[in-house]
Amino acid sequence: MTAGSDAPPAVTAPAAPAGAAVPDPTERIDLLLRDLRSSRVGLTDREARRRLVQVGPNRLERRGGRTWPRELIRQFTHPLALLLWAAAGLAWAVGIVPVAVAILIVILINAGFAFAQERHAERAVEALAAYLPPRARVMRDRAVTDIDATDLVPGDVLIISEGDRISADARILDGGMEVDMSALTGESMPVYRSADLADAGVPLPQAGDLVFSGTTCTEGEARAVVYATGMRSELGRIAALSERVRHDESPLEHQVRRVAWLIALVSVALGVAFIPLATLAAGLSFVNAVVFAVGLLVGNVPEGLLPVITLALGIGVRELARRGAVMKRLSAVETLGSTDVICTDKTGTLTENRMRVTVAHTAGGRFDFTPDRPPTRDPTLDRMAVALAACNNANLTGSGDHLPTGDPTEVALLETVAALGFPVDEELRRRQRTRQFHFDSARKRMSTLDAGTHGERVIHVKGAPEAVLPLCITELDTRERPVPLTSVRQQQLNDLVDGLARQGLRVLAVAERHLDDEEADPVRPDQAERALTLLGVVAMEDPPRAEVAEAVAACHTAGIRVIVITGDHGLTAAAVAAQVGITRTEPVIVTGDELDHTSEHDLDLLLAADTDLIFARSSPEAKLRIADALRAAGHVVAMTGDGVNDAPALRRADIGIAMGRSGTDVAREAATMVLTDDNFATIAAAIRAGRRVYVNIRKFIFYIFAHATPEVVPFLVFALSGGAVPLPLTVLQLLSFDVGTETLPALALGREPAEPGLMHQPPRPRGEPVIRVRMLLRAWLFLGVLCAALAMAGFFFVLLRAGWHPGAATGPGSPLHHAYQQATTMTLLGLVTGQIGTAFAARTEYASLRSIGVFSNPLLLWGIAFELAVTAAIIYLPPLHTLLGTAALTPAMLAFTAPFPLIVWGADEFRRWLVRRRTTATELTDERVRVSA
Repeated sequence: MTAGSDAPPAVTAPAAPAGAAVPDPTERIDLLLRDLRSSRVGLTDREARRRLVQVGPNRLERRGGRTWPRELIRQFTHPLALLLWAAAGLAWAVGIVPVAVAILIVILINAGFAFAQERHAERAVEALAAYLPPRARVMRDRAVTDIDATDLVPGDVLIISEGDRISADARILDGGMEVDMSALTGESMPVYRSADLADAGVPLPQAGDLVFSGTTCTEGEARAVVYATGMRSELGRIAALSERVRHDESPLEHQVRRVAWLIALVSVALGVAFIPLATLAAGLSFVNAVVFAVGLLVGNVPEGLLPVITLALGIGVRELARRGAVMKRLSAVETLGSTDVICTDKTGTLTENRMRVTVAHTAGGRFDFTPDRPPTRDPTLDRMAVALAACNNANLTGSGDHLPTGDPTEVALLETVAALGFPVDEELRRRQRTRQFHFDSARKRMSTLDAGTHGERVIHVKGAPEAVLPLCITELDTRERPVPLTSVRQQQLNDLVDGLARQGLRVLAVAERHLDDEEADPVRPDQAERALTLLGVVAMEDPPRAEVAEAVAACHTAGIRVIVITGDHGLTAAAVAAQVGITRTEPVIVTGDELDHTSEHDLDLLLAADTDLIFARSSPEAKLRIADALRAAGHVVAMTGDGVNDAPALRRADIGIAMGRSGTDVAREAATMVLTDDNFATIAAAIRAGRRVYVNIRKFIFYIFAHATPEVVPFLVFALSGGAVPLPLTVLQLLSFDVGTETLPALALGREPAEPGLMHQPPRPRGEPVIRVRMLLRAWLFLGVLCAALAMAGFFFVLLRAGWHPGAATGPGSPLHHAYQQATTMTLLGLVTGQIGTAFAARTEYASLRSIGVFSNPLLLWGIAFELAVTAAIIYLPPLHTLLGTAALTPAMLAFTAPFPLIVWGADEFRRWLVRRRTTATELTDERVRVSA
C-alpha cells in the first residue's frame, strides 16, 4: 500500500489512556498502525491534541514525588543532632527553658545549613531529559509540520533526517539510517536501522527497525511511527530506574557518621556514669545533676562539624573548577586525595592533540612534510591524498569562527591534502559519498564508499596499520598499477611502522578497492574492507604538552603510579611516555589482543609487578577490566576517558575523569570529574588539591575536637566537687562559645595552604580513617587538657581574688555573685583565647608555623578577629549580660588571659619540633643501615 492511497486515520476512536500498555512495536506494521489507530500519513492535528490530553506531554518526569522533606528530616536525625535533642529535652523537663530554646536554635541552624548544601546534588532525571530535543518534524493533516517535541503523541509519524535527535520511541515505516545509540547502550559505533530489518523476539534495543528517544541519526533519513513517549519510552524507563538508585556513602561521609555515633555513645556513657556519681557521691540535687548532664552532652557535641565539612568540600570544588577540574560530587574531592593509580589516555591528555603530518611512505618512496613546503608530487602520493580526502569527516572551513572542526587526526590529514593542492570541499565529499562505515575501537579503521571522477565506485579505507595491512592483497606501484603484496614487502612495512612508532609518531595505513560493475554496494564493513590495495602509510606527530613532564614527576614523587591505556600503537605510546617521564625503565607493552587472552590471575600479577605498563590498542572494555582489577587489589583509581564506550570504566573507577573539550556527553555524564582543558597536568593539580582538602578537613576536625575537653572539664569540676565549686561555665555560655566563636576559624582552616612536602608523601591507604587515635590524643589529652587548665586557672583567679572559698554562696543576692559572673566570663574568655592558640597549632601537623607563614591564611586572621569581636560583645554589652549571665572584666583579668594563645601554640610547636627531630634521627639511622648493607 502506498502512502498516497492510505485513508486518513480514524479520529473517532480514542487513543489508549495514559496508563495503558505500550503496543508491541515488533508486530507487523499494519497491526501496529491499527493498534495505534494511526496510518502512514500520521494523525490529524485535532486527534493529536486530543491524545496529548490523554497520554500527557512527551517529557521525563519525577515519579517519586518531592524528596526534600525526607532529606531535611535526615538532618534532624543525625547522631549529633539526636544528642542535642536529648540535651534540649532534659533542659525542658527540669524547667531550664532558655537553655532548651537555645539548643533548639542550634539544631535548626545546623540542619538548615547542611540541608542547603546537600540540595546542590546531581539529579539524574534532569540530565537524561537533556537528551530530548526541543522540536520535532511530524506528519500532521498529511503535511510536514514542525512541533514542540513535548507535543509528540503515540501515532505521530516522525520525519527523521541526518543530525536529528530522535524525540520518541518509534518504528521505521520507510527509509534507512545510522543511529548513535550511545545515550541508551553506551556503544559508540552507530548502528544501521531500516524498515527492511524487521525483527521479532529480540530485545527492543536490538530490533533493526526501531529507534528510540534520546538517540541521534548520524546518517540517512526515514519516516517512523511513534509508539511510546515520555516516561513510557526506553529513556523514561531508565529515568525511572535512576530515581530508585541510591548513591553509596563516600569514605569521608561514612567515617564522619561513625565518629558521630562514637561521640554519641561516649557522651551517653559519661552521662550515665557521672550522674549517679554527682547525685549520690557528690550530693548534687537532681536539677543540678541534669544541668551537669546537659552541659556534658552539649560539650561533647561538635555542633559545627557537619556544616564545616560540607563547606570545606564545597570550597575545594570551587578551587578545582578554577584549575580546570569540574567535580560533580562534593565527596569526590576527598577521594582524590587517596588516589594512588592514574590510568590515562595518551592523545590529548599527555599530548597537545594538535596533529601534524610529518612523513608519508608509498611505493614511490618517502615524502617529508614541512610546515613551509609540501613534498614533490608523485602519482602514488596523489592517490593517497584522494583517499584521505574522501575517507574523512573533518571540515577545514569550520563553523562561524572559521576554525577547522572534527577529529584532530582527520583535520591534520585534510590540511595535508589541501597543501598538496587537492579539493577538500565538504559539500563535494558529501555528494560523492554513498555510504560510510564509521571508525570503531574493535575494527580500528574507517571506510567509505565513494563515486570516482569517472563514475566508478571506490572503497576508501584508513586505520591502524595492523588492522588495514592484513586486508591488503596488492600495493599501488609508481605506475598506478596494483602489484601483489608479498610477505617480504609485508615485513618491510611492519618494520617501517614500528620504526615510525618508536619515534613517537602516530601511523595510519591507507588503502582502496574499486568495485566491479556487477558488484552490489556493500552494506556491512566486512563486505567493503576486503581485498584492498595499499596506497601507503602516513605518520603524524602530536607533541607532548610542555607541563605534563613536571606533573608526572610530581605524581611519582607522591607515590602515584601512572599507567597509559591508549588505542594507539604501543611503540608510539612508549615513546611519548618516555618523553614525559612516565616510563623510567623499559616498559611492558600489552596489546589489546594480548590482554584479551590474559587470565584474571595473570592480569593481577602484571598489575602488581613493579614495572612501567602501557596498554596499547586497547578497547574501552579493556579499561573496565583494568579498573576492576586495580580496585580489587585495593587501589584508588583515577581513570580518564572521552568516548561513549568509556562510560562503564569511568563509572567503575573511584574517580572517572572525562575530557571537557574532546569528550562526549555520555562520558561527561558518567564521570566524577571533567577536565575543561583535557590536560594531564590538571589531574595532578586536582590530586594535590584533593590531598590538601583532606589534610585541612583533618585540621579543623582536630580543632573542633580539641575543645571537647575544656568544655567538659568545668562541668566535671562542678559535679566532682559536689557543688562546692560553683558551675564554672553555664550551658548558655557554652552554646555561645560553640556557635558564636568556633565556626569561622574552623572554616578558615579549610582554606589552609598546602603544607611543605604534601606531594612527597605516599597516598593514604583506602579506608584509612580521617580521625585517628594520634589525632584524638593530641586533641583531647594534650591541647585539650592544656586549654582546660588555663580556662580553670582564669576562673579561680577571679574567685580567689574576691575572697571565695569552697562552698561559699555565689548565687543571686550573695556578695560574691558579681565576682562569680566575672569568673564564668573569665572561663569563657579562657576558652576563646585557648581556642586561638589551638587554631594556630592546628595549621600544621608536623611542620613549624614559620615554614608556612604566620600570615599566609588571612581568612583565619579575619575569623579570629570576628570571634574576638563576638567575645568582646558578650563581655561588655549589658543585654548579653542579662541573657548569658556574664559580667564586664577588668584590665587585670584581660591581661591574665593574654598569654594563653602563645602558651597553647608554643606547647604544640615544641611537641612538633620533637616529632621532627625524632623522625629525622630515625631516617638517618635507616640510611646508615642501608648504606652499610
